[in-house]
Amino acid sequence: MYSRRSFLADLGMGFTGLALAAMLHRDGVVRAEDPSWPPPDGKPHFAPKAKSVIWFFMVGGVSHMESFDPKPALNKYAGKTIAETPYKDALSKSFLKDNLRIVVPNDANGKIRPKLYPLQVGYRKRGQSGIAISDWWPHLGECIDDLAIVRSMWTTDNNHGAQLQYHTGRHNLEGVFPTIGAWVHYGLGSLNENLPQFVVLGTPLADCCAGVNGHGADYLGPEHQGVLLKVDPKNPLLFASPGADKFREEQQAEFDLLGRLNRLSGIEYPDDASLRARIKSYELAFRMQSSLPEVFQFERETEATRRLYGLDQPATHHFGQVCLAARRLVERGVRFIQIFHGSNGGAGAWDAHSKLRANHSSLCRQVDQPIAALLKDLKRRGLLEETLVCWGTEFGRTPGAQGGDGRDHHPFGFSVWLAGGGIKGGIAHGATDELGFHAVEDRHYITDIHATVLHQLGLDSRRLNVPGRKRLEIEYGKPIRDILA
Repeated sequence: MYSRRSFLADLGMGFTGLALAAMLHRDGVVRAEDPSWPPPDGKPHFAPKAKSVIWFFMVGGVSHMESFDPKPALNKYAGKTIAETPYKDALSKSFLKDNLRIVVPNDANGKIRPKLYPLQVGYRKRGQSGIAISDWWPHLGECIDDLAIVRSMWTTDNNHGAQLQYHTGRHNLEGVFPTIGAWVHYGLGSLNENLPQFVVLGTPLADCCAGVNGHGADYLGPEHQGVLLKVDPKNPLLFASPGADKFREEQQAEFDLLGRLNRLSGIEYPDDASLRARIKSYELAFRMQSSLPEVFQFERETEATRRLYGLDQPATHHFGQVCLAARRLVERGVRFIQIFHGSNGGAGAWDAHSKLRANHSSLCRQVDQPIAALLKDLKRRGLLEETLVCWGTEFGRTPGAQGGDGRDHHPFGFSVWLAGGGIKGGIAHGATDELGFHAVEDRHYITDIHATVLHQLGLDSRRLNVPGRKRLEIEYGKPIRDILA
């Protein structure tokens, strides 16, 4: 797996050298050299439209019909079976027959309940574009002319493994793969040497549904995975805090020693880019201790800005801080900011199998104003043009009722939206059928979102391939060109 010179050098070091080689290989540091493969040089492949990405993910599965794809036909035919509607022919389609449990869930007695469930909230057209979204998103409705809503997403995992699939493009039964944030980190250079380039805010995915793999890098190497930050100026980076009993000078001496030891290893592996990246990560950890706390000092913002994000209200205070931190990180050159909302140690708070009205109204109240504030704040500062904001969730929810007042998982059609970073505003692209069952117009698998993000950053996914790692065609996706400005 590495050169003859390095092997002989390790052998000359005896057991210590062999142990070092084993540890470095285990951590993915030692790699086979392939002179025919040009690794990324940190530069875009073509002129980018965006510099940074803010990636929102609502954990649990947001109902597309009660958010960005209202379906009035559900109110018209509420309580009826599908056979009693003009859409009865939909039952003859194989994808519905084979997945009847998902489309029309069973009740507690195991009896099929193909009864359509009405919308649990009103909706109206917003902005000059006249795009209809639900009344649970009033603040985001004010930004509708900056959004490109994609209403025709689909995926293949009908359970919460779809959370990992949304971030990697692969079904969790196939294994673990690099996430979109890791690919961006791998392909592009740093915009700020004192901050990580791939940051994770909010509680990550639960172990049941991806865990750290939801912001991981897998075979790209650990140096490309997301760095979890806590929105706390006193302790933003738990694993690199010096502690109260340690002076900064003492810690600086420790990092210097660690750096010298790493560079001694570098003598044995002089051409190993990953080892150089490992050394840089230790140095970055030290620098972050002084640069990160300032990011979360929200008292430096004006009172009007803090109110804009909802920091003065209990329902929006926490997520408002998260969104304000995202803006401050973008200003300081962080490349990819991944934000989770709804992680609860299980499938996710948005997983409304019952009491959908109470569930979604409460959760939307937490995020609607902060997300809208972020868009408005970026726009007024001239940052939205170079910042791509993406909002998504693992799947939608069924048009049929579950348990009388909820909806089940629904991978056949759901909505996401994008804004800024060279994206057209005020458009709704693609469509589900009139009941919200299935994406029927301009259908997009989730990696089309990945491809769009990479394209706007000036990256060609096919030029990021790693030797020995064959990728499936579906992993690459295709940019959604109809929403590009």
